[in-house]
Amino acid sequence: MYLKAFNPSALFCIVLYLAPFVSGSPYNDKSDGPLAYSFYDKSCPNLFMIVSRTINYITELLSLFVAQGCDGSVLLDDTNTFKGEKNAFPNHNSIRGFEVIDSIKADVEKSCPSTVSCADVLALAAREAVVLSGGPFWLVSFGRLDSLTASEKSANEQLPAPFEPIENITAKFLAKGLDLKDMVVLSGGHTIGFAQCLTFKNRLFNFKGSGKPDPSLDPSMLSGLQTTCPNIDQSNSKLAPLDSQSMYRFDNMYYKSLMNNNGLLESDQALVLDTKTAAMVKDYSADPFLFATHFAASMVKLGNTGVLTGQGGEIRKKCGSVN
Repeated sequence: MYLKAFNPSALFCIVLYLAPFVSGSPYNDKSDGPLAYSFYDKSCPNLFMIVSRTINYITELLSLFVAQGCDGSVLLDDTNTFKGEKNAFPNHNSIRGFEVIDSIKADVEKSCPSTVSCADVLALAAREAVVLSGGPFWLVSFGRLDSLTASEKSANEQLPAPFEPIENITAKFLAKGLDLKDMVVLSGGHTIGFAQCLTFKNRLFNFKGSGKPDPSLDPSMLSGLQTTCPNIDQSNSKLAPLDSQSMYRFDNMYYKSLMNNNGLLESDQALVLDTKTAAMVKDYSADPFLFATHFAASMVKLGNTGVLTGQGGEIRKKCGSVN
């Protein structure tokens, strides 16, 4: 993903999609068996305690879950045989939190060696990150295996970009078995975290080749962003909050900002320009409970889509490399 944080989700098989827009890896897109809430009850009964006590960087977790898949492929470092997802365009210098997952995994390995997959650690960490930042709770089921490979090319092709039209982003959700509501509600994960100037700077100085800023941007917001992200290449990696009103708290301010033309990314603000999605944005901006409820439901759906179980994967000892 192109976010620093989940911003929502270290998060996870999410997405936000942030933000968070596809689940399941491009290579292992089939599940060989069901997941279960009680999967580790006997083999690793301390799993929940280990994960919850280790999470220190809440906003750096959701994007890992949201943006990638549920097979831990995003965690793999490059090797001599493949280029992984970490440096794909939507992810490069954007998603963070790898060291948090590595720390959690190391603690889990001490307590339950070769038992809990990195994919399951990521899924649980995503949920805990959202809850600790004031967001909703949802049940996480377990039993995922870790992918044996990763693909920078597939990530570039399948992850939504901040410049894409709403139709393209929706199509990528639909291709993974998610629907329009999932896309809108998981985009709400952008209530936490930051985006690089590169992902929205076209709106500040030369929108659609006009030589002028995006006319839909609120003037006061435009001025502040132009200061943060001056029109020079050196500013590309600087960061701005996706939700400047509550950048560290999981709430519905993201949707309120969209209603006021204060969406940071072009793909975010586009949600109020499409008649099919604008009504949902309005509903979520007015009802934080509705947003939280729907977000939790979509996270459950996302976490069970395209997972790798049964065969064709492994339980990695270290999340950055295959065994």
